Amino acid sequence: MIRLVSLAAAAAAFVSPVALHAQQPAAYYAAIPAAAPSEASYVTRSTIWSCNGGVCTAQRAADRPQFVCERIAKTVGKLQSFTVAGEALDPQALDKCNAKAK
Repeated sequence: MIRLVSLAAAAAAFVSPVALHAQQPAAYYAAIPAAAPSEASYVTRSTIWSCNGGVCTAQRAADRPQFVCERIAKTVGKLQSFTVAGEALDPQALDKCNAKAK
């Protein structure tokens, strides 16, 4: 009986870090609006955005990054920057994105 409890505790300790990592994956998109967002979270089509400290982040979406950028700009307003997997959009792509801003 003691072995079963020890084995179960060891298994729980092994699974917990994996489960925590699965719950909090790194953001794929980051958008910095020109004006601070008024809400802590937004949903654009099928993308869930969390905003904190003037930066909005989201997990990878099925749509092209340009469309994801345009949707968040339409929701929160003009963006100072938009990054995809750590790579910033070039100035022309950001301008095109901001053309959809509210």
